[in-house]
Amino acid sequence: MPLFLNDEQTMLRDTAKDFVAEHAPVSHMRKLRDDNDATGFSRDLWKQFADMGFTGILIGEDHGGLGLGHVEAGVVLEEIGRNLSPSPFLATAVAAVEALKGTDHAQRWYPGILAGETVAALAIDEGAKHRTAVGLKAERAGNGFRLTGKKQFVTHGHVADLLIVAARTAGSPDDEAGVTLFAVPKDAAKLTVTPERLADASLAARLEFDGVDVDADAVIGEVDAGRGPLGRLLRAGRTGAAAEMLGVGGGAMGMTVNYLKERKQFGTLIGSFQALQHRAAHLYSEMEVARAAVLKAQQLLDAGDDKADAAVSVAKAMTGLATMLSVQEGVQMHGGIGMTDEYDIGFYMKRQRVLAEMFGDANFHADQLARAAGY
Repeated sequence: MPLFLNDEQTMLRDTAKDFVAEHAPVSHMRKLRDDNDATGFSRDLWKQFADMGFTGILIGEDHGGLGLGHVEAGVVLEEIGRNLSPSPFLATAVAAVEALKGTDHAQRWYPGILAGETVAALAIDEGAKHRTAVGLKAERAGNGFRLTGKKQFVTHGHVADLLIVAARTAGSPDDEAGVTLFAVPKDAAKLTVTPERLADASLAARLEFDGVDVDADAVIGEVDAGRGPLGRLLRAGRTGAAAEMLGVGGGAMGMTVNYLKERKQFGTLIGSFQALQHRAAHLYSEMEVARAAVLKAQQLLDAGDDKADAAVSVAKAMTGLATMLSVQEGVQMHGGIGMTDEYDIGFYMKRQRVLAEMFGDANFHADQLARAAGY
């Protein structure tokens, strides 16, 4: 498969680039932050995403969507990252949509996602770092289940209409089997939601399930077989986060290169300094390698290839490292002013840090690859 976009994907990229730059530029994020917005994103903008058809990219035509793939979803995510646009697109239109595919819940939740009215949140993580262990308990209670435990780092969890919750229905937290996914409504009784600001000023929530009762219809897929839909969710989320990071890194690199062409020191453009040229060239090379890794992972996911899992981990790890280099070089080449709100480059650094941790950082995925290789 060629590692470049075809004509249709290029047209989508151009459309998404113009739309996001016009309706959700960095100034949009700044305003939400400065206003201490309690939602964390614009619901009106979310509906505009739906009007553009973006929310239906991964939803099949039989459900009213576009029936496209992860390459196309990544095109939109990259522009979201480039503009630091606060949006539920990654969690809702990518990860949640993939988790619900082929289940009865698709018919219930897809129409709201397509209309830009439904927001989904992913209650997956339980500790300080992303891990595969699932400890939150789901015990049989009447005709359904009772959920007990905690989740954290749930992006938009305080305003989500749908919570996709990974719970333990059998075995111990580290067991591969015995995991079940549940679709929990936002108004569930005995559920405590505590929103918190992250480093990039976005909002995530801590969730405490104190005996939350759900009926059997809340199960996504089959009981004790939640690793299937959870795997789809994580593969989509990790690849999507990598694509959004590409946008963050690309946006930071573009700002830095422009700054090198404009900033003078002792009457000379700093972009003429050979040392900075070498660093800029190195950064460009690292970003292009990461871009290729992300596109390869997207293509393998769309093809249903068995090698997709490894490619996803490679993409997430490489993009995390390349974009970290991009934002760090950006801040340093801007000088001390790069850490102030006067320039946007500092916001790129903060957003990159959050995305790098989401769905597992570079160390997590390096470990996954090593384990898969038998080490």
